[in-house]
Formats: sequence, C-alpha cells, structure tokens
Amino acid sequence: MPEIKVRLDHCVIAVSDWERSTNFYRDVLGAEVVDHPDGRVAYRFGDQQLNVHGPGLDIGPLVASPPVVPGGSDLCFTWPGTVDEAMTHLSRHQVPAEEGPVVRWGGRGRGTSIYFRDPDGSLLELIIYG
Repeated sequence: MPEIKVRLDHCVIAVSDWERSTNFYRDVLGAEVVDHPDGRVAYRFGDQQLNVHGPGLDIGPLVASPPVVPGGSDLCFTWPGTVDEAMTHLSRHQVPAEEGPVVRWGGRGRGTSIYFRDPDGSLLELIIYG
C-alpha cells in the first residue's frame, strides 16, 4: 500500500472587523483576497488559504466546536527573505514584534522566528529558513 501524504490546504480564522483584517492580511502578509459569491472571504497565499469567518456571516453548522473566535488562532508563515527584511517590513507597517528573532523548529526544520499579532490578537509567526 502506498504511503499517504497529505498537505494543509486551508484553515479557518475568525475576525471581528472585515476591513481592518483584510487590510492587515493583504498589506502585511501579502494575501490575495478572494471574495466568494456567497459573501465569504478567504486570504490566499499561493496554493494555501485562510478561510475567514466574521461578523454578519452565517457559515452554518459545519464549524469547529467550539467555533473559532477572533484572536483565537496561532499561525506561522514562511518569510521568503532575511530576518532583517522581515523586521523592517513589520516596522514599516507599524506591527510590533512580540518576540524575536528567536530560533524555532518548523515544518522544514530549524529556522529563525519573529512573533507578532493580527488586529484581533491572534498570534502570528514569520519563520525564516536558511
């Protein structure tokens, strides 16, 4: 029997303010904002995406139990440049680093991470490999 290898396709975050969060994920993290015909929004990063739940949107019963709440996520993104470039980028967008640079282990092994928060308080991490 062949080995099964799955990859993460998408996960869900919740936001309390659509415009504020969309601006943050687009401008700070480079997300492509994808509007769905049913009113849902997603933040796409290449072939992976964050589906977004938020105010005024009825997603239906097929959600986490308890549902994801604004500020209740902890996500790590791979930064394509250097640690200094990541720090400069966050500073340029007036996003304070909470911790880092610090050595951490991620999906590709040892890296250097910088931690910060989205507008709702979810913990975000940029990891730099190399």
